[in-house]
Amino acid sequence: MKLINYIAMSGTNFQNILFLDIETVPQYPEYDAAPAEWRFLWDKKAERLKEKETDHPADVYPKAGIYSEFGRIICISVAFIKNEKLFVKSFFSGDNEKKLLTEFAEMVNGFQSRNRDLQLCAHNGKEFDFPYISRRMLINRIPLPEIFDNSSKKPWEIKNLDTMELWKFGDYKNFTSLNLLSYIFNIPSPKDDIDGSMVYETFYQKNDLERIVKYCEKDVITVAQLLRAFNYLPLIDEVNIEFKS
Repeated sequence: MKLINYIAMSGTNFQNILFLDIETVPQYPEYDAAPAEWRFLWDKKAERLKEKETDHPADVYPKAGIYSEFGRIICISVAFIKNEKLFVKSFFSGDNEKKLLTEFAEMVNGFQSRNRDLQLCAHNGKEFDFPYISRRMLINRIPLPEIFDNSSKKPWEIKNLDTMELWKFGDYKNFTSLNLLSYIFNIPSPKDDIDGSMVYETFYQKNDLERIVKYCEKDVITVAQLLRAFNYLPLIDEVNIEFKS
């Protein structure tokens, strides 16, 4: 059975799904601004990230944001569908990750208190977004919402969705970007302004968090549209996308 057929026949209830996407940056604006012990630990990590033997840990420092131990979250955009309308909301902060995560956790707890069937959905969410959020919450001493706490759950009890995993057809060596899938499914590209590789520069050098938030929102809208495409459903028209403050 084809994967798309399986998705379509699995009875996806879009009103049970909270779509999300995150944007992250290194914890410090540049390598030399980090404390000595932090740099020592990053140096060890950077050894595996060098493209050339002559590279210095500072040369690969922009990649620090990918790792929850060295990075931090500056934006979480979420989306949910109700009555064929897509509602989008963002949590963002340039300097207060704990406040951002606390407000996000409160929203998730509220959603789950009203809907015990709630599922999360992100692109590459199981390898990146979901664990990254969970680790940064622990580091900031924020209690994990139940839907993020998998410590006592069996694999089949974790029902969160990952559009990249769904597209893999069980092929674990395959990585397909959200941008590529948006193109082949004729969904407006979320990368029409910046992409993930530009977030570090946009945040620390151009000081343009608003631009990053818009990019994050485009990503989460694309994830929602992609899952609809997987279920043979029409895309949600732009006039039916509402941004909540």
